[in-house]
Amino acid sequence: MNKRIRVLYTIPNFNTAGSGKSVYDLVQGLDNTKFDVEICVFHNEGAFFKEVEKLGVKIHIFPFTTSYRPHISFLSRVLKIRQFFKDHQFDLIHSWHWSSDISEPLAARLAGIPFVYTKKAMGWGNRYWTWRSKLSSRVIAVNQDMIDQYFAKMPNKVIRFPLAIDTQVYKKGAISSKIMKETFCNSDDFVILSVANLVPVKGIEILIEAVKYLQDPTIKILIVGNDQNDYGKKLTLHYAENKNIKFLGKQLEVRPYLYIADLFVIPTKDEGRREGIPNAPLEAMACECIVVGSKVSGVTDILSAFPDYLFEAGNIEALAKKIKAVKSMSITQRQQIAVNMRSQVVKEFSIDEFIKNHETLYIDLVKKY
Repeated sequence: MNKRIRVLYTIPNFNTAGSGKSVYDLVQGLDNTKFDVEICVFHNEGAFFKEVEKLGVKIHIFPFTTSYRPHISFLSRVLKIRQFFKDHQFDLIHSWHWSSDISEPLAARLAGIPFVYTKKAMGWGNRYWTWRSKLSSRVIAVNQDMIDQYFAKMPNKVIRFPLAIDTQVYKKGAISSKIMKETFCNSDDFVILSVANLVPVKGIEILIEAVKYLQDPTIKILIVGNDQNDYGKKLTLHYAENKNIKFLGKQLEVRPYLYIADLFVIPTKDEGRREGIPNAPLEAMACECIVVGSKVSGVTDILSAFPDYLFEAGNIEALAKKIKAVKSMSITQRQQIAVNMRSQVVKEFSIDEFIKNHETLYIDLVKKY
C-alpha cells in the first residue's frame, strides 16, 4: 500500500482524559509513514484538549452525529455527515463515541468508508447498539464480558483489544514532599488512593465505609476525581468531619498521588454503566502500587492474574478484609506483589501491542474496501 491511510478519530470531547487518552496514544503512536491521522470533536473545550492540540494533527470541530428526530429530515442530516467524510477523503473512521448512535456509522457506510467503533463501557440498554454494530465494519470490545454478553451472535464482527497505557510514562517514581504536605500524609500512614469521576456507580462510599469498619486511624484515604456534581458534593459534605479522608478534586496528573499510595482501590458497584477497562488501576499497577478491585467486568480482566485482590462488589466487610490483609504484609511482601502487578500490565496491557493491533486492523479493513 503506497499512500498513507487517512484515519479519522471521532470523539465528542476531551473534557476528561478517559477515552481521550486512548485516542491521544493512538495518534501519537501510529506509524506516520503508513497513517495520516485527523481528529473530529463536537467542541474544543475540556482540560485535555490542550494536550491533544500539542500533537500537531488536524482537529475538526464538526457534529459527526445527528439526532433521530424529526424522522422526516434524519436522512438529509446524515447525508451532510456523509459529505464531510467524503470531502476529506478519509480511508477509515474509528469512533470513540460512548453512545449507541447510528447516524455516524450510517453516514460512513453511505460514504463507502470502513467504520470501527470501540465499545468501552458495559451496557446494552437499547436496540440501537445492535444496529450500530451491524452498520460497523468491525467492533472493538475492551473486555471479554462484552464479547460473551453482547456479541455472541456476531463473533466475526467483534475483536478484543484491551485498553492500554504507556508503561514508560507510568512507572515507579519519587515521592513528592509537596504532595505529602498537600494531603496531610506522613511516612507512618497507610495511604489508600482511588481515582474516579465521582458518580454513584464508582462506589467510593464502599471504600470509605470499609476503612471506617477497620477503625484504624493510621489509614488515610485520598480521592482524586471531579467532586463538583451532586453525588460528589453530597459525598464530600457527608464525610467532611473525617480528617483521614481527603477529596482532591479533578487532577490532570495523578502520578504524584500514585507514588505516595500504599494501595489503590477501585470499588465499582455491579450496576448501571459499569467499567469496560478502567485506566486508573492499570496506571496504579504500572507505578508499582498494589490494586484491590471489585469483581466487575473490566476489573476482573485487569486482576485476572491476582484473584486474591478481588472482592465482591458492594461488600464493605469483604473490602475491609482485603485492605487489612495488604496493610498487614511486610514491606518486602508488598514490594514483590507491586512488582508482579507492574509486570502483568507490561505483559498484557502494553501500549506497543495496543498500537500494533490497531495498525493491523486498519490495514486489513482498508484492503478489503
